[in-house]
Amino acid sequence: MSLSASMQAGVAGLAANSNALSAISNNIANSTTTAYKRVRTDFQSIVTASSTPTGYNAGGVTSTTRHMISTLGTLQKASSQLDLGIDGQGFFVTTQKAAPGTEDARLFTRDGSFFADEDGYLRNASNLYLQGWPIVAGGGPTLSAADLSQLRTINVENIAAQIEPTSYAQIVGNLNANQAVSDRADDYAASPTTLPMAAYDASAPNTSVSTRPDYDITIPVSDSQGGERNLTVSLIKLPANPSATPPILANTWAYEVWSPDVKDPSVTPATTASSQGIVSSGRLVYNSSGKLSDVQTAAGISTGSTALNLSFNWKSSIGVAPQTVTVDFNGDQGGLTQLNSSSTNRVDANGTPFSGLDKVQISKAGLVTAVFKNGSTRDIAQLALATFVNADGLTPVSGNAYTVSNESGPLTLKVPGVSGAGLLGVGTLEASDVDLSEEFTNLIVTQRAYSANSKTITTADEMLQELLNIKR
Repeated sequence: MSLSASMQAGVAGLAANSNALSAISNNIANSTTTAYKRVRTDFQSIVTASSTPTGYNAGGVTSTTRHMISTLGTLQKASSQLDLGIDGQGFFVTTQKAAPGTEDARLFTRDGSFFADEDGYLRNASNLYLQGWPIVAGGGPTLSAADLSQLRTINVENIAAQIEPTSYAQIVGNLNANQAVSDRADDYAASPTTLPMAAYDASAPNTSVSTRPDYDITIPVSDSQGGERNLTVSLIKLPANPSATPPILANTWAYEVWSPDVKDPSVTPATTASSQGIVSSGRLVYNSSGKLSDVQTAAGISTGSTALNLSFNWKSSIGVAPQTVTVDFNGDQGGLTQLNSSSTNRVDANGTPFSGLDKVQISKAGLVTAVFKNGSTRDIAQLALATFVNADGLTPVSGNAYTVSNESGPLTLKVPGVSGAGLLGVGTLEASDVDLSEEFTNLIVTQRAYSANSKTITTADEMLQELLNIKR
């Protein structure tokens, strides 16, 4: 009985080491595969009950394999800025179709060898399409930690053909608190409609019909046909005058928002906009800390907001639709302050002019931004990284990807760099975690173990032969 068990144990050893050899061969074959995770072989002994108190029956050995999916590979520099590595935990969410249905599976991979295909979709070398949360113009992504249906396949080509008029502009900067009050400030405050800043021409100043502004801010605007136009915010510092009508508080600047493309002589009866190009005018009032505290009308009435809601028509000869633009003087990026430093400004405006796509940029936090040929930008998607309680429990599939299993636990979608998800390495790719020196060492050990198990079979066979020879 024990001789037969010895042969069976040898057979089990051959099978177990064959399994190990298969795993080693796969590791070596994928030593240069992007983000490949090595397969590890574990051996477990099999113990059987002895048939007699002094006897022993060999149970043999069995082997199991598992992918070391949670092991992080080294990030190596790549040739494209669309190549992405994950510096930490997480997996890209991908699909096998550019427009997946609700029943189509989502695959998870760390292979970030993405490129824009002929249709503008981002997909990797395994033809898996990258997904993320879409961003509408002027808005942000709708994030969901578990709802995969909120994700969309990212396309960077269609955005170039979309025209989105500007609807929001945020002004960030500073007005110099030490700005000297102009000698025309009193005249302008008394009669802004007859001495508009919009009429001032530096090349041929006519002070009898205009006022030179202290500072100008240009707002780029995309119209309904993708044309590029400008609104100018002209500002002049006013002297404090509580007895004026309306009263002028300290730290007050008068403003005009205007554009020559708004002037339209064909409009009857004429308006301030059609005759002077002015779409809004009033006052910006700052507090003693240099923060904008109020926006007033030209009549000194508080609007109750630090933003202007502009609605105006471009001149009829241009042939574009009327425009509505919110100009925010106190947005989430700090707004327009009045401090004791030089006057500066930056304008962040939405809208997509029809100028063609130049390139696509992806940030470390996974924000996908389209850069147009005229220099304007637009955020189009936020990449999502999927994390799992037990990443080693994912089920491997072809294409260097994985699917969810009972052992992996549920997924959680995260923004890169948030709540334990890794940041993206832009322009890098994760290398295979295979160590060839270790694999070749294991190869030698496995080969010797296989040979040794074959010897136990031949030895047990010879002993059985000796037993049969006793009868002779």
